[in-house]
Amino acid sequence: MLSAVPASAARAAYVAAIVEGNCLAKPTAATRRASSQRLSELYTLDPALPLFRALRRLWSIDPASGPLLAMLAALARDPLFMASAAPVLSVPSGAELPRAPIRDALRDLVGDRMNEAVLDKVVRNVASSWAQTGHLQGRTFKVRRPVQARPVAAAFALYLAHAAGFRSDDLFLNGWMAALDCTPSSARSLAFEARRLGLIELQTAADVVEIGVHRLDARLDLTGAAAGPAPSSLRHGSL
Repeated sequence: MLSAVPASAARAAYVAAIVEGNCLAKPTAATRRASSQRLSELYTLDPALPLFRALRRLWSIDPASGPLLAMLAALARDPLFMASAAPVLSVPSGAELPRAPIRDALRDLVGDRMNEAVLDKVVRNVASSWAQTGHLQGRTFKVRRPVQARPVAAAFALYLAHAAGFRSDDLFLNGWMAALDCTPSSARSLAFEARRLGLIELQTAADVVEIGVHRLDARLDLTGAAAGPAPSSLRHGSL
């Protein structure tokens, strides 16, 4: 989809590319409309919003990081996917994924709003999504595998962590970095590499860490404030 739409295009161009241009090669008009709606829910497809602007910029720099970038954006916007994160990420490397903890986490979130059949489908869908990101491997029985994040993915995780209010060393020790299977030490190393690539600004002194994310978004000023909705609302999934 991103290759079919210019980076400077407005949201309507993304919808048109999916529904009218069928850039995703869907077989029917109904599936094209459904794909447009779901992708909009997960990623906004709206350059007026900070999350998508940062996602689009980083994707163009390193398409190989695309699955992890998409995962981080989806975690920011999809409560069901976010609820599945802890049960998946807590599975030791090489161990088989148990479905029950995911189901329990989803049930705690939705209560009685989903019947058993729908809940089972959501469990399968989120497991498939984690397989696409590389965290799980296998078809019927999925096994946990660690992912190897690159600096571009780490820069996006730092962007989201900063927007959610994390500061100093907590920038390297939070759920966004955990989703990349980063330890605080590896997160810090990736952050310095992201700085070397000119993606972020980073200064450290003793236990104080200062980060600037405005390079990821031309509409962010030097203080990290966005033109339009405040990036801090990412923690609520409203962007």
